Amino acid sequence: MAFIALGINHKTASVDVRERVAFTPEQLVEALQLLCQRTASREAAILSTCNRSELYLEQDSLTADAVLAWLADYHQLNLDDLRACAYVHQDDAAVRHMMRVASGLDSMVLGEPQILGQMKSAYAVAREAGTLGPLLGRLFQATFSTAKQVRTDTAIGENPVSVAFAAVSLAKQIFSDLHRSQALLIGAGETISLVARHLHDQGVKRIVVANRTLERASTLAEQFGAHAILLSDIPQELANSDIVISSTASQLPILGKGAVESALKRRKHKPIFMVDIAVPRDIEPQVGELDDVYLYTVDDLHEVIEENLKSRQGAAEAAEELVAAGADDFMLRLRELAAVDVLKAYRQQGERLRDEELAKALRLLSNGGSAEEVLAQLARGLTNKLLHAPSVQLKKLSAAGRAEALAVAQELFALDEGAPSNKGLQ
Repeated sequence: MAFIALGINHKTASVDVRERVAFTPEQLVEALQLLCQRTASREAAILSTCNRSELYLEQDSLTADAVLAWLADYHQLNLDDLRACAYVHQDDAAVRHMMRVASGLDSMVLGEPQILGQMKSAYAVAREAGTLGPLLGRLFQATFSTAKQVRTDTAIGENPVSVAFAAVSLAKQIFSDLHRSQALLIGAGETISLVARHLHDQGVKRIVVANRTLERASTLAEQFGAHAILLSDIPQELANSDIVISSTASQLPILGKGAVESALKRRKHKPIFMVDIAVPRDIEPQVGELDDVYLYTVDDLHEVIEENLKSRQGAAEAAEELVAAGADDFMLRLRELAAVDVLKAYRQQGERLRDEELAKALRLLSNGGSAEEVLAQLARGLTNKLLHAPSVQLKKLSAAGRAEALAVAQELFALDEGAPSNKGLQ
């Protein structure tokens, strides 16, 4: 049994690499099943966000190289290039890493709450794919419990710091008065929902939500008095937009250089502020080359985010202690669980020997044997049978020079420390 957490994130890989390693929601079930079929992984889950792609695995032995090779092959990447920016955590370190991720301690935005929901989605998809077994399942549950405790017992999530908040903060720096600005939001997921909330709270003049399905766009738009459109309507709406923030799961860019050029002409080159939070990117990088366009990616938001994190540093120290305690407790319980099969087999053996001796005693009683003598024989017989196998094995181990086995036996059977450990075995 071995746990592995393997992946890349915003600290180790650029957005160009991260978007190539990202999994779409439609890919996840098949990818999980292939991962288990082609590697030694018995259980697997995949977490894929704009800032990280991570594989959580349970195996008989640690074979991270094979998993890394599968990941490179799946995304058609050079293995050496992927290895250069990947990290691998094993067993205790893997458990702690998962708990740190779920608690927001490994996020670009320290303590951001969205990652816990994304972790729960990874758990749900693994269950759907049939790749989540009892061990990885227990680890996820322990991870959720620890992350919840971090949220409850520390102040790490009190201040509104997130990628969405950072994007709106940057917009405030560029536009002195957001009340006069119009915003176009592309996508209808959790991140865009947070962006819409922040923009609404800042009193943005008009918000438009564009999505692949009008129903989802309308559901989000209704919450903030916004307008809903389809992705195909973006070119017409772009000319009216001072702020464009995009976060979808599209594998191809939604906004190209040509569409933005046309919008700028209609705007008479009035500037447009754009933030592409998506990985893979929704906005072609070439758009940033245009005059009057201020294009930022998730990586560009790092400085803004850093400025808003100082108040969370103290809380992070307390959170790290909770994570360490949670990881230690999980590993302790897991080690205890490993003894269950042995204890079950030992109990079954004891019950079988008991039943044999009891049957023998009942036959003696039915043949007219003295109850006192039968009970004494039952006690002797059961004691001898229960002690026979351990006695034989301890003699063999002692003869082989395995002195540590005698010490373990003395502890296992709770014998007096002062008693000779090999008494009666000569």
